[in-house]
Amino acid sequence: MKPFKIVIVIFLFACISTKVSAQDVTALVMKVKNKLDQVNDYTAEGKMKTDIAFIKAPVGGVKVFYKKPNKFKLQRNGGISVLPKGGVSINIGNMIVTTGFTAIDAGVVDIGKVKTRIIKLLPNGDNNDIILSTLYIDEANLLIIKSITSTRENGTYEMEMRYGKFAEYGLPDKVLFSFNAKDYKLPKGITLEFEDTDQATKDKLKGKKGRVEITYSAYEINKGIADSVFK
Repeated sequence: MKPFKIVIVIFLFACISTKVSAQDVTALVMKVKNKLDQVNDYTAEGKMKTDIAFIKAPVGGVKVFYKKPNKFKLQRNGGISVLPKGGVSINIGNMIVTTGFTAIDAGVVDIGKVKTRIIKLLPNGDNNDIILSTLYIDEANLLIIKSITSTRENGTYEMEMRYGKFAEYGLPDKVLFSFNAKDYKLPKGITLEFEDTDQATKDKLKGKKGRVEITYSAYEINKGIADSVFK
């Protein structure tokens, strides 16, 4: 075989392999989504620990409500929410761009003892707030172990999930949520450790990371939730 023919064959093989890989990772994303789609609604109870610079927020009980496709509400004891604006979508289903995306295989990496496939999701349209989602998927169990989401309006935030008895529904026992503290909107009712102006507060938060940890103790899945709960 002549050299230029060998080059053509190698090029065609590379193209075919890339196409198959793209099809495979897209299929994997859809399998994960289909698993999450088992859940029409849930109510969950747990404990939330907040670690945000300058904010006093002790560990407290929380109640979470979710209803397909995107209704989500988190209540902390006393009615105080301590999640940033962009973090309201800590329900896992919102990490997956459901339509009009390109999936790119970015290799594999171990997270703890779990081997994960890294998949980058690029929305095809310009109207989506999400610019890029990077998912770390446990292929064997179709679970999202970690995600990094970059948005137009709310910066970049990261989630890590730990699974246990609710894994069959794709629901985690623990969620670790981190974000840029400078993008954090201080909720009413939270006591600050200093007296200062809003701008000075933002200046002090620059370069700081906020972190929210939620450990769930119980879920009620597919029992039905009224829309009025989310108002």
